Amino acid sequence: MRVAVVAGPDPGHAFPAIALCLRFLAAGDEPVLFTSPRWFDAARDAGISVRRLKGLAPRAEDDDEDAGARIHQRAAHISTEILPDLSAMLPELVVSDVLTAGGGMAAERLKVPWAELSPHPLYLPSKGLPPIGSGLAPGEGVRGRARDAVLRTFTGRDIRRGEAQRELARVGVGLPAEDPGPTVRLVATLPALEVPRPDWPENAHLIGPLLWEPTDHVLELPPGDEPLVMVAPSTAHTGVTGMVDLVLQALDGAGVRVAVSTLDTVPTDLPPWATAGLGRQDELLRHASVVIGGGGHGLLAKSLLAGVPVVTIPGGGDQWELANRAVRQGSSLLIRPLTPESVREAVQRILVDPAFTEAARSAAADAAVASDPVQICHAARESARAS
Repeated sequence: MRVAVVAGPDPGHAFPAIALCLRFLAAGDEPVLFTSPRWFDAARDAGISVRRLKGLAPRAEDDDEDAGARIHQRAAHISTEILPDLSAMLPELVVSDVLTAGGGMAAERLKVPWAELSPHPLYLPSKGLPPIGSGLAPGEGVRGRARDAVLRTFTGRDIRRGEAQRELARVGVGLPAEDPGPTVRLVATLPALEVPRPDWPENAHLIGPLLWEPTDHVLELPPGDEPLVMVAPSTAHTGVTGMVDLVLQALDGAGVRVAVSTLDTVPTDLPPWATAGLGRQDELLRHASVVIGGGGHGLLAKSLLAGVPVVTIPGGGDQWELANRAVRQGSSLLIRPLTPESVREAVQRILVDPAFTEAARSAAADAAVASDPVQICHAARESARAS
């Protein structure tokens, strides 16, 4: 099957797309990845064909203060920009990242079935949940359900505005105003991080996390046999700044070793009990007792799959939502406000209480129920052919 996979440059979205392409390759399919040139070499080294995802550059008319306009108007623009390259490869299916909606629009314009890839839990609004992003657990009893209903009312206006913006953008590129949505939804998370809802879409499938390592290098560990704390600052622009320096200050004299995993800037002037650099996180997790991170889905899912509990220092975006879900699951502690004392206390609490590690291992065990995304995509292609 010839399949186009469309994802933007953010590691939290590009990495799962690359992981999915590798699944397609292993099944004998022909994936082509549309993304930023930043990841071209790594994707090609893995055997994946690549195309530039055109239309990502900001335009003078874009309103970046309006999230709805940014998502929908830019999606329509991207769909037009990539249409020639997408059409030329004659795809039988398109997989479009949830934040790169232009891939789905382009598939519609070509009358090709498409799948939406959510590299995190399902974030569609639900009549049975508080608004996504609040971090709240579903309300219980009459008062709890009433609270959720009131909160949904507060967010309902923004949702309706976004729907109107999407309709306008669709009409602007020749599509019907009403959005039929994707053929299937691929929800790439752990069951432990998902929340039951009464209106789970019939076409949504939990496929488990899609993980990919951008390097083969193994980071050398600090000497000693003290517990290892893996620190991974957020790769998102909304992540907490200065996390690494504060964590090193917090753990000085705490009887631990630290390995800082970073994609870009490597900290300097490290103490002898710490190391830093780009290295395979799956290898670090084999040795780690605790992870400290920003709450991004990739690191959180990777840590839980390895059975390692997490101290979460959430920034913006969906990190607050994910951090609270991990806390409720029992595998994490959330730090806010951020102080050296709170970080040190959280790490020491996890090290002495085995319940956190047991919860992380339980989350890993539950991952076995995930469905195969390649089989789902093949079935979607066949269903579209038959209709």
